[in-house]
Amino acid sequence: MTSSSIQNRRQFLKTAALSGVIAGSYSLPVIAGIDKFELTDSLPDSMKTPGQDFTNYGQPSLHEQRVIRWISANPAAPGNGVSWTPLHDLQGTITPNGLHYERHHNGVPEIDPQTHTLLIDGLVEHPLSFNIANLLRYPMKSRTCFIECGGNSNSGWRSNPIQSQAGYAHGLVSNAEWTGIPLKLLLNEAGIKPSAKWAIAEGADGASLNVSIPIEKLLDDALLALYQNGERLRPENGYPIRLVLPGWEGILNVKWLRQLRLSEHPAMTRDETSQYTDLLPDGKARQFSFINDAKSLITSPSLGMQLPDNPGIYQISGLAWSGRGKISRVEISADGGETWVDAELEGPILDKAFTRFHLAWQWQGQYAILQSRATDETGYVQPTRDVLLANRGKHGFFHYNAIVSWEITEEGDINHVYGF
Repeated sequence: MTSSSIQNRRQFLKTAALSGVIAGSYSLPVIAGIDKFELTDSLPDSMKTPGQDFTNYGQPSLHEQRVIRWISANPAAPGNGVSWTPLHDLQGTITPNGLHYERHHNGVPEIDPQTHTLLIDGLVEHPLSFNIANLLRYPMKSRTCFIECGGNSNSGWRSNPIQSQAGYAHGLVSNAEWTGIPLKLLLNEAGIKPSAKWAIAEGADGASLNVSIPIEKLLDDALLALYQNGERLRPENGYPIRLVLPGWEGILNVKWLRQLRLSEHPAMTRDETSQYTDLLPDGKARQFSFINDAKSLITSPSLGMQLPDNPGIYQISGLAWSGRGKISRVEISADGGETWVDAELEGPILDKAFTRFHLAWQWQGQYAILQSRATDETGYVQPTRDVLLANRGKHGFFHYNAIVSWEITEEGDINHVYGF
């Protein structure tokens, strides 16, 4: 496989124009000996009968029922588990609300917004309590960003590559437009005492999940989200209110938020000590790994798809994201990382949000290994799996962001591999 078989968009258009692929430069095909398309009186059934009635809330087509979240729950505790976003079945960058990934520790609570309150207390001058009606009166802002579970892609730590579709191995990440109140407005209203360095955020679920968050982040870009993609939050996404911390790992984006207690020290809870920490090769633990490092994933072609028998030009497409800022570059390799070509990034390229990339690829039936490599605006480059293992050891579970490799066989089959 040579680097000349993958092209950027400008090269692709130039090549296509020279080979007669561009619309308007080709001849109509000959069909059954006829050199022109024929009109027909035959009409599809949909044109012969009235359509369906109006509905109060739209649903996907019955023909798209396979596009679902894949659920993995603990049989002994069904409310403890995850569901993956089917990234391989989606386009664009915004994740539909009904397909946003889930991570629950004790199920989805049923919360009455008429009785739910948010308490801000601890090291503040004026402890405050808000009901939802109060919060809906505050000025709001919208922010598009991804949320990614710290355990996303953790199958990559295994010795053998898992053979799951792209979204069902790497889909504990979703991207949405969140609308709510900048948290700094409420914190300033409460009056932060000088000794306050952390806030302990707690959710109103059966697990009473609580985590520690530095005050600096809450005063920076944290949102108290009330809306997701224009509509009120759904229960599984934190209704009636969730904390959104752009770019920071999902566990900190506390759903069903009920309390922020300002403190001088972190609480050292279960989910920031025994969980969501990384044991390093030297025996030390990597703790408070807040930021999701740059990552990318080719969603098409990917495992579960099949390249047809007739070789030709195919579009490589995927997603890149970084908790450190904007994606500045995505490179594609078709030879397992020997050579790289820049992909085209679709705009708008937003801070701490999904960026869609694509590239034209000339496949002639040859063996290939497709990879993508993201670079963010800080200069951070997505590592290979070997580099990640060298830095973090072989016994990790969280914060896996290595390059993903898809093997393309001569028959067009696609497999997940760890490079050559």
